[in-house]
Amino acid sequence: VAEREPIALKEEGNSLFKAGDLHGAVCCYTKALKLSQSQAESAVLHRNRSACYLKLEEHSKAEADASKALDNDPGDVKARFRRAQAFQKLGRLDQAFLDAQRCAQLEPKNKAFQDLLRQLGSIQQNSTDARVQQMFSLLLDASAKDSDRQKAAQNLVVLSREEAGAEQIFRNEGVKLIQKLLPSKQEEVVLSALRTLVGLCTGHQSRTMAIVNELGMEQLCTVMGSGASTVSLAACHLLQVMFEALTEGMKREIRGKDEAILPEPSKELRSMLRHLLGMIPALDVSGPGRDSAINLLVKQVPRKSLKNPDNSLTLWVIDQGLKKILEVAGTVAELSDGPPLTDNSLMSCSVLLSKLYDDLNRKKCTLRAIQTVSVLLQGPSEVGNRTMEMSGLMDAVISLCASEEVIHQQVAVEALIHAAGKAKRASFITANGVALLKDLYKKSENDRIRVRALVGLCKLGSAGGTDFSMKQFAEGSTLKLAKQCRKWLCNESLPPTSRRWSVEGLAYLTFDADVKEDFVEDKSALLAMFELAKSEDKTVLFAVGSTLVNCTNSYEVEKPDPQLLELAKYAKQHVPEEHPKDAPSYVEKRLVKLLEAGIVSALVCMVKQESPALTEACKECIARVFLALVERQEDRGTVVAHGGGKALIPLASDNTDAGKIKAAQALAKITITSNPEIAFPGERIYEVVRPLVSLLSLECTLLQNFEALMALTNLAGISDRLRQKLIKEKAVPKVEGYMFEEHELVRASATECMCNLVLSTEVQKLYLATGNDRLKLLVLYSGEEDERLRKAAAGTLAMLTAEQPELCARIPETTTHWLEIVQALLLSDIADLRHRGVVIVQNMMQAEKSLAETLIESEALEILSVLAKGGEGISVPISKIAQNCLDVSNCVGPVKSFHICRKSICFWS
Repeated sequence: VAEREPIALKEEGNSLFKAGDLHGAVCCYTKALKLSQSQAESAVLHRNRSACYLKLEEHSKAEADASKALDNDPGDVKARFRRAQAFQKLGRLDQAFLDAQRCAQLEPKNKAFQDLLRQLGSIQQNSTDARVQQMFSLLLDASAKDSDRQKAAQNLVVLSREEAGAEQIFRNEGVKLIQKLLPSKQEEVVLSALRTLVGLCTGHQSRTMAIVNELGMEQLCTVMGSGASTVSLAACHLLQVMFEALTEGMKREIRGKDEAILPEPSKELRSMLRHLLGMIPALDVSGPGRDSAINLLVKQVPRKSLKNPDNSLTLWVIDQGLKKILEVAGTVAELSDGPPLTDNSLMSCSVLLSKLYDDLNRKKCTLRAIQTVSVLLQGPSEVGNRTMEMSGLMDAVISLCASEEVIHQQVAVEALIHAAGKAKRASFITANGVALLKDLYKKSENDRIRVRALVGLCKLGSAGGTDFSMKQFAEGSTLKLAKQCRKWLCNESLPPTSRRWSVEGLAYLTFDADVKEDFVEDKSALLAMFELAKSEDKTVLFAVGSTLVNCTNSYEVEKPDPQLLELAKYAKQHVPEEHPKDAPSYVEKRLVKLLEAGIVSALVCMVKQESPALTEACKECIARVFLALVERQEDRGTVVAHGGGKALIPLASDNTDAGKIKAAQALAKITITSNPEIAFPGERIYEVVRPLVSLLSLECTLLQNFEALMALTNLAGISDRLRQKLIKEKAVPKVEGYMFEEHELVRASATECMCNLVLSTEVQKLYLATGNDRLKLLVLYSGEEDERLRKAAAGTLAMLTAEQPELCARIPETTTHWLEIVQALLLSDIADLRHRGVVIVQNMMQAEKSLAETLIESEALEILSVLAKGGEGISVPISKIAQNCLDVSNCVGPVKSFHICRKSICFWS
């Protein structure tokens, strides 16, 4: 009766609805919903109640009920039609149009659906046209208030983000109108005009080409080179969007029906690049504008991948603009005869030169020359190193340090700092320049010179790296230098550039474990460095990253072969020594203190920085630090809570090869111990798959392979969509490969991953295919001694035989010992293995009569009889499944009786 009650209530509700008693109908449907236990029935009840709410004009409730009906049955066209009607009444026309469109697709001959679709389409078109005309009229009216015109311009931005609105603006000569707004003295109006152009150009090649030709690059570059930084950034963003629209258009073989007749956009691209190169040395361009031009060249010119053989843009830029770039690189900001620069300009030049040089695939002594060499040493360091080795150049740098001119001292000291990277040159500087640097540090009255001299001393003092036995300076000297660096770092009255140099000093000194310990104890210094990392001074990023890598000991340490070590000692060769405070216990304590100081928030902010200063080397440092922070399981929740999981995803895709591996391994550790759906909510969870699959490589360590497999196992168990993503990323053949790995843990974790993957129909088809040993491997693994491997293999077999019964008949063909393996599972004293065993037996007995006969003629029948009786150590699910097997055996025919002593299986109890 209880099962019929919801149906009776539904029928009563239907009768009341037809009679016009809508409130009574709603009451019946509501009661039925409370009693209903069937999804299909609940979907119908929600749909019917939605119809009542529509007539009662309770449109929000109508939409909610229709949505619930669609959640249970997405193909319910009546529920979708009612939701479309509710959306229309609620003014949510876009959603109403999508639902009506879907209804018309499902039932194209339904007149009601077609009428609603036409009605909504007409409303949308009229609404967009009216809004566009209204904005244009207001902007063209010279007598309108400035505030009204400004508001109209902002509304245009919103409108341009809709495809219909963007097309309407473009076709109604909106570009010409926007062109008149660009020279406006109202910053908000100019910003709105630029943002409207962004909407018009985004993802649309043909419109972008027309806009570039109509506006002209001169006007856009003038706007970007203006003094206002916000306007400059907005113009830079517009040009970035234009580049993307044009380059994506070139990549596509067919650019749509409307665009198929368009010429290649290479002419527009070259024009844009030519004007950007012209901006670099121009005296009338502001510092932020110049940085924007350089940043655009960094992003657009070099190839994104070496697989692309075409580096013609790089060659063209070098041919047309290398002299212009070097002119800025050789500019001393304090001299008035050069173009205006920001604190980031020279670093941006370094990055651009480095990118151009790398993209070529590896194809004289004045103040300006030394400044140029300094920039080269930070960018394409090979070129800078070779230049520095030119005869007389180092001597000239040393002599400039002794100059009385502050500018000479500053340029020379910076060159020394960047040049002291090689041991050979560091020893030359130690012998010839340390006394000068000490004099500058002690005697100079200018803090800019003092802090740079200090960094030079710090770098020379750390020339031995982490080798405890290689001390460049006297005992305690490095601690004194570090203390002064921390003092300057915490001094907010100093300019940001000087504080940045103090972080550079710590980046070198923190090779010393004593310095690391003092630094992490100084919470004010840590917070000051983290705040500097979050500031607008992007040039500090690498120094902060390097300092944190040293403090967390996340750098690579090659452990020498013990035999070679003894040989070196015997030959009286130098043997590196580890500092006692670099032991794991000290490192763990440092990590805890860094987490307490808020390191994760600082790292997340560093990753978000859109600047050439965030180089791949810097990203690798951040990835290394993140990996160190998630080493302890109890710290992973803290990292995720402060946004570390989100920050790791881009680090795993855009980084050095080593950085990608480190970031991916950190993601694996988080995915293993945290709920992936919480750690990576929404669509972000699907972005984690590719980095994890990349760890299934022979280039990675067995630990990295193992952690990736464990993480993928968790993901594969969440949803079919995630399993499809794993299949798309070609994870299945890699997982299968690791199922043959000699290492027990890796082999078992790969089999566990496969256990979850076989829930996918596509993976099941691989096992159904003939001519392979996939099924045989699972059967054999189910009989191995390794408990974890047996559980995984038997679990996979249990699910496969349940989902694909025809595989049951193939099990006897895999090995002559199959029956012994199955019986061993049933007799196991491990409950999980017994459970998997009875499920496999049940599936085989239900699949084929001959299999059932074979099993009941063996000792398996007596074992099942004991299991079915239950008792101590035998769970209820196992007992029930065993009884099901016995029930099946009773239908097979005469059963041969076996007498097995109860004592032979008494170990279960």
